[in-house]
Amino acid sequence: MTDSPMKINALVVDATDTERLATFWSKLLGRPIVGRKGPYIWLQRDEGLGLGFQQTAALKPGKNRMHFDVTSPDPAAEQQRVEKLGGCRLEKYASGGFLVMADPEGNEFCIIPEGFFELDDEGKANYLN
Repeated sequence: MTDSPMKINALVVDATDTERLATFWSKLLGRPIVGRKGPYIWLQRDEGLGLGFQQTAALKPGKNRMHFDVTSPDPAAEQQRVEKLGGCRLEKYASGGFLVMADPEGNEFCIIPEGFFELDDEGKANYLN
């Protein structure tokens, strides 16, 4: 046992259709698919972080307990690209001021602006205004 802190090596997303989900995220992030082994599909690492997809028969049970935040210089414009790739906007979260999207299997993620943006005292964003 060491006193060194652990580091996140990879994020792995369960998927009923790994090929579809890996392709969506590959195109969205510009990270090519670099490996397929057993139930896994891996995208190219970016700044040391791996992103993989694991085949599962189980459907997504409800709201994610963890989600991705992806950045863009123009989050509102990026929404259209996400929708063309098979994702959708989740309007039920619009009151929070964040652009909350879902991938083709319903996994939530936010598109946020690059750099700093303000939150009000309730934690609501206003970058879409």
